[in-house]
Amino acid sequence: MTSKNISCTPLFAALSPDPIAKTALSSQSQTQTTIQASDLDRTPPHTNRISSQTPHASAPKKKVAIVATGGTIAGSGRIGESAQYRAGTLSVNSILETIPQINELADLEVYPFCAKDSNDITLEDGLGLKTLVEELCQNPEIEGVVITHGTDTLEETSFFLNLILNVSKPVVMTGAMRPATATSADGPMNLYQSVALAAHPQAHNMGVLVVIGDTIYSGRDLTKINSIKTDAFEVADPGPVGYMQDDQVFMVHQPYRRHTVYSRFGQDPGPLDKRVEIFYVHINSDPNLLRYMLDTYDGVVIAGTGAGNYSSAIKEVIESYQGNCVIVRASRLLEGSAFDSPVFDPGKITIPALRLSPHKARLLLLLGLSHNLSKEEIKQLYREY
Repeated sequence: MTSKNISCTPLFAALSPDPIAKTALSSQSQTQTTIQASDLDRTPPHTNRISSQTPHASAPKKKVAIVATGGTIAGSGRIGESAQYRAGTLSVNSILETIPQINELADLEVYPFCAKDSNDITLEDGLGLKTLVEELCQNPEIEGVVITHGTDTLEETSFFLNLILNVSKPVVMTGAMRPATATSADGPMNLYQSVALAAHPQAHNMGVLVVIGDTIYSGRDLTKINSIKTDAFEVADPGPVGYMQDDQVFMVHQPYRRHTVYSRFGQDPGPLDKRVEIFYVHINSDPNLLRYMLDTYDGVVIAGTGAGNYSSAIKEVIESYQGNCVIVRASRLLEGSAFDSPVFDPGKITIPALRLSPHKARLLLLLGLSHNLSKEEIKQLYREY
């Protein structure tokens, strides 16, 4: 494998080799199609497909780039224990050394982007990942990219990249629930399977994918539902897009919403200079807090009960608001949707987030506001993305 040093800031210099490790370059590669502005008008394919494994032994090895951002997968603690550790303290190279068979899947190049607990990942980091991943995908020798990431905010970064990346090559994110020093660490297998998926031809044009626990998720749909188990993610209604059996890939269906090369934000995410926050609804939610947020922020996502519901006191604040803050209604539940509601929002002051969680709805609202889209245009975003 080859390791490259990359700055943790969104802007970085040309890629330069690091002598930590070396690998031979594959002589076989596939060419990345340049994405034109007209491609943004294309509609993502919706044809269902079920594919079985493609044996890698008889085909020339491909090249896969691994971009490291830290997280539990690179965490370390007391040997054998999984609860107390520090995230992002180990290099990806040290993890790769524990799975030598991964080199049978592809020639690897490692790019250390940053070493953070995922709670410290920022949108600026997301823009930096966009720049790096798109530069890597312009290299015709690179088949796909794997991004290692902490699981706490994995669903946010995967959705953000799904909206702003302008690439059709495979981009696969992965992480771990146990640090690398734990007994039966789950990171090595997740990384192994992610490389196998990134080198698989049917991972093209699928948007950002996530591999955790033998399962392939769409970066749009997955949600972390457990803080302890290694099988910590779920996608509720849509279901996963595929499964892994060791290094074998079984695709079930394709993502059904706009993503990457089909996204209007792929070529220009915008300045991201608007402020958007989340108001969480609960018993005795403070209407004065919501009033303050509406007066302070450019956008507010309401994490409502049920289908995006709230108390009469909160409803009164919304109905009396006359400012410019855009209000989105989402549900705090894992399953179901927030629709237009003649009961809770008879004046259609808010925009329903449909199936997006509050934190994903916030990211889409931020992008829409950064492009100065109208309320109706932002509402359409939730129908398409």
